[in-house]
Amino acid sequence: MSEKFAHPAHYKGTNSLKWEFRVDNGTISPWDGADPALGEDQVLPMWVADMDFTAADPIRRAVEKRAAHGVFGYATKSQSYLDAVKHWMEKRHNWSIDTDWIVPTAGVVPGIHLIVKRLTRPGDKILIQRPVYHPFTYAAINNDRISESNSLTFDGSRYHMDFDDLEVKAGDPLARIALLCSPHNPVGRIWTRDELTRVAEICCRHDVIVVADEIHADLILPGYEFFAYGRLDPALRAKSIICTAPSKSFNVAGLMTANLIIEDPELRDQVRMEIRATGLYTMSPFGIVATEAAYTEGEPWLNEAIGHIAANIVHVRTYLEEHLPMIKAVDCEATYLLWLDCRALGLEHAALKSLMLEKAKIYLDEGQIFGEEGTGFMRINLACSREMVDAALARLSAAVETLSA
Repeated sequence: MSEKFAHPAHYKGTNSLKWEFRVDNGTISPWDGADPALGEDQVLPMWVADMDFTAADPIRRAVEKRAAHGVFGYATKSQSYLDAVKHWMEKRHNWSIDTDWIVPTAGVVPGIHLIVKRLTRPGDKILIQRPVYHPFTYAAINNDRISESNSLTFDGSRYHMDFDDLEVKAGDPLARIALLCSPHNPVGRIWTRDELTRVAEICCRHDVIVVADEIHADLILPGYEFFAYGRLDPALRAKSIICTAPSKSFNVAGLMTANLIIEDPELRDQVRMEIRATGLYTMSPFGIVATEAAYTEGEPWLNEAIGHIAANIVHVRTYLEEHLPMIKAVDCEATYLLWLDCRALGLEHAALKSLMLEKAKIYLDEGQIFGEEGTGFMRINLACSREMVDAALARLSAAVETLSA
């Protein structure tokens, strides 16, 4: 295992959301519970989707060089930035795009909010597939829209789409946008070409725009293959927006840089108008150089990181099967987020949260934040050191033993 991923990073004093804050009922508060100085009383932060790894050397060098310049005024995309994004999509995903299609934003979540605000009206319905990344729900609620769930089905090990239900809900005259999480967070599915084709056919039939969040598309685990929504037949992908970013892949979310890839010129113009209307039309100078460096020089680091994450996932699955069979790891094909089925513990939501946070001292994301379909589940972030993984597993075993004491 590479030494660069072997030890926890040091976060104290960095304003890290993951390490120095806590979220309760949507409120973010400063928190010292994850301070390593607490020793055995430290809570292990394995919740929000940040890696614990320092960024790839080419990214760090690019940011340091830009910082050394000393002038941090307004910045925007260059041709070399656009070319880097285009090249990455072709190389990593076999997806040929035109640089004119690229619309930078301050992040995928802000981009989705902008899209919902511009392309729908209050009272319209936004289709989501719960359990799903909770900002999808917020993008609807925050804009006075209705989130309508075409909930996934679970066979005990793997999740599937309910296409009959999607057909009905997409047929609602108020349905305007379908938010597609691909690969899916938190359940770890990579949607196949056939599945994506069926989604596209249904949405085209009912004039529903597909907004595909592909922020985890680079984080494909060994043995699996990702199919980009933009590679579908032209007629099927015509009314779609693809959301991409280097943030999850290269641990640079704090640099606030993402790209919406919009082939349709009318949709592209609409989104650009909304960006102008909100005043968010400039970019972080550090995000620009970091993205360019990631997409031109960062792939070796990314591949190493995926290898480390994949080994952590196998390690956790094996441990649970051997020592904690009442907690099951859902099959994971992508991301560094493992979805844990804890329903066999027989605990209500509050008791499960207490078991993890107070008894085991592990800060995980509660399944319910991803929708009621996530009740009884927890999401654990495994983009961390093996040392932290082993500590978490030992603590979890000890906490579960107290249930039968």
